[in-house]
Parts: sequence; structure tokens; C-alpha cells
Amino acid sequence: MTGSMIALLIALGIVVILVIYVWATYNSLVTLRVRVDEAWSDITVQLKRRADLIPTLVDTVKGYAAHERGVFESVTSARAETLSAQGPAEASVAENHMQEALKSIFAVAEAYPQLQASQNFLQLQGELVDTENKIQASRRFYNGGVREFNTKIQVFPNTIFVRGLGFRERDFFEVEDVASISEPPRIQF
Repeated sequence: MTGSMIALLIALGIVVILVIYVWATYNSLVTLRVRVDEAWSDITVQLKRRADLIPTLVDTVKGYAAHERGVFESVTSARAETLSAQGPAEASVAENHMQEALKSIFAVAEAYPQLQASQNFLQLQGELVDTENKIQASRRFYNGGVREFNTKIQVFPNTIFVRGLGFRERDFFEVEDVASISEPPRIQF
């Protein structure tokens, strides 16, 4: 073999290795992107479930505390904001408003012992706490997927070419007031 033939084989080997690397990186990024999209879908399902519980909870509390109109309006507004949120940033803001609204409705409920003894209200509280736990778990799963996806995009040498393939970092689902969502709403009897 001549020197030029060896150089050609080495160059061809390098090109094949680069093509395989790009192909494998692309496929792994697509897999991670789908996983992040699935995790976001899980969050939206749980947020929708909570939003669907809210009107029933409000109606139950209204029966006992009809004069607390401002509380009910804030809960209704927070529910609408949650349902219309697009993406993690808007969902984070909506999450803060929903947590504040839920705190206020449970504060109203504390003033009515008959309401706290209502089986319907107790069941709704249990479902809401369960849903809050699921939202928190879904958020952690989503953020883990985003971390993995963003890391894969940002590491060298991927960072050189993946943006050209259409991959962009995703936003974490971060809440401005972490204390407001660190645990499910507390209900005191």
C-alpha cells in the first residue's frame, strides 16, 4: 500500500467515526427530548386534575361560607391561569398563584367546623393532597429529564453542532416561591 492510500483510509475512517458519533448523539438527544416532553405532559395532566378538583372544592366550601367571595374569585382566577399556562415559566407563576389561593380557601375552611367534618370536603382534601404529591413528583421527573437533556446539549463536542440540528435547552420548572409548594397545603383541624 502506498502512503496516499493509507492516508485516504485513515481519512475515511475518521469520517465514518464522526458520522457514527453525530448519528448516535442525534438519536440520544431525540430520545431525551421525547422523555422531557412526556414528563411535561405528566405535569400538565396533574395540573389539570387539580384544576378539575377545584370547582368541586369551591362549591363545597361556598355552601358553608358564602360571604367569602374574594377567596372564591382568587381560586377561580388561579385555576384559569393554571389551565392556560404555556410552558414551565408560565406554569411556575400560575403554580404560585394556585398555592396562595388554596391556602386562602383552606384558611376559610378552618373557620367552619361543620365543613371540616363534611365527608365530601374531607375526600376532596385527600384527593387534592394526593394530586399535589403527584405534581411534585412529576416536576422532579421533568426537571431531571431537562437536566439530562441540557447537559447533553452543552457538553463538548456536542455543543459545537447540536444547535445546528435544532436542539435547544429546555427551561426547568422552577417556582419563584419554593416554600409555597415544598409541601402539600396543610389542613389543620
